[in-house]
Amino acid sequence: MAKPSIYDAVTYQAIRSRIMSLEAGNSRKWGKMDVSQMLTHLRKALETGLTNTGAKQGLAGLLLGPFIKRMVLSDQPYKQGLPTGKQVIVSDQRNFDVEKGKLLEALDLFVQNGGAHAAQIVHPMFGKMAAEEWGYSQWKHFDHHLRQFSA
Repeated sequence: MAKPSIYDAVTYQAIRSRIMSLEAGNSRKWGKMDVSQMLTHLRKALETGLTNTGAKQGLAGLLLGPFIKRMVLSDQPYKQGLPTGKQVIVSDQRNFDVEKGKLLEALDLFVQNGGAHAAQIVHPMFGKMAAEEWGYSQWKHFDHHLRQFSA
């Protein structure tokens, strides 16, 4: 059975609907982020597959990337409370409506660009990833955090 992918139209619409169902008052089931910070966190993670900055995989990625990538691409859901990469940590207060709009715009662009576009980008932790890996890893990340806020 194929893994879910953010590039699949039905899966994309389901994720988008779950985002739309969020409200500023949604409380978290685990973790430290509030719902607005989570929206920003998802957008920042998604943006790693939007723009080819020419960046290379860092030392941490070279050493830890293969191990973490296997976990990310496995069929097992993410565990609650896993450490977060410092480039996508959000600890300041955010405006819910603004962040929700920014996330939806980034999601739409990510899907419109397609997997071939993302596959040309070097992920800062995982290095080169195939289109299928980008599609599944983004779906899994969204699913994890949307469940965190009961969406």
